[in-house]
Amino acid sequence: MLDVCLLGTGGMMPLPRRWLTALMCRYNGSNILIDCGEGTQVAIKQKGWSFKPIDVICITHFHADHISGLPGLLLTMGNAERTEPLTMIGPRGLEKVVKALRMIAQELPFEINFIELSGDRQIIDIGEYKINAFKVKHNVTCFGYSIEIDRKGRFNPEKAKELNLPVKCWGLLQKGKTIIYEDKKYTPDMVMGERRKGLKVTYTTDTRPVQAIVEAATGADLFICEGMYGEPDKEAKAREYKHMTFKEAATIAKEANPNEMWLTHYSPSLVKPQLYMDTVTKIFPNAKAGKDGMSVDLKFEEE
Repeated sequence: MLDVCLLGTGGMMPLPRRWLTALMCRYNGSNILIDCGEGTQVAIKQKGWSFKPIDVICITHFHADHISGLPGLLLTMGNAERTEPLTMIGPRGLEKVVKALRMIAQELPFEINFIELSGDRQIIDIGEYKINAFKVKHNVTCFGYSIEIDRKGRFNPEKAKELNLPVKCWGLLQKGKTIIYEDKKYTPDMVMGERRKGLKVTYTTDTRPVQAIVEAATGADLFICEGMYGEPDKEAKAREYKHMTFKEAATIAKEANPNEMWLTHYSPSLVKPQLYMDTVTKIFPNAKAGKDGMSVDLKFEEE
């Protein structure tokens, strides 16, 4: 099961009931945070989740509403007696930006490993997560992210018995290891069934519509997409500042066809995004206006 929480849905500035942009995913005791706007720590506490298990922080881009909460979060993680290394992923220049922010958070009891993205697409495997970073179109370098959990095929004990493999060998093959038993090599595909459908969350914000988003969101269980402007008279402003309207987000969702779409990253002027959802659901019916604290537990398909 993959737990997903939209911690903050605001763009540009926080509002009394709307923190700035952040998303957290949890799987098997390991957390991934995407962006860390102002208010992220409060949102995590309100959700009742912990800071210590955050193993990966992905940054979409270096505008303040997406990264301003980082120094305080790092300090809190340190105060939680975290000692395990933290991985940070983001555009080129990430290490320099984070080190500058850490002028007010210099002493940390854990190491930070930086992965700076290059090119238009990059896939990173960390633990049980596969992170697919894809470049989008903003007025600075910006990336979206898909978080994927692969699911292995079922172990077939009958095949293992036919191969005369003792039970002590089964666990290694189930974990994807190749083994040598009685001078013969055995590979996982000899005892494992076809891979089953995994889980996928795609997140993108601060961008104009681009085909890379459609490709990334195709087959997603949940697609979280920027909807900076819901009002019909804001299309020109969206184009000028390299953002998206509700209608444009819905059009992407229609083409990508995820199971569900949530909108996020609203303009401060968009106080009640739900008033404009009719425009969205006419194009892509399974869409919702995201709000702070909105959560879902994504479960593997049962066979």
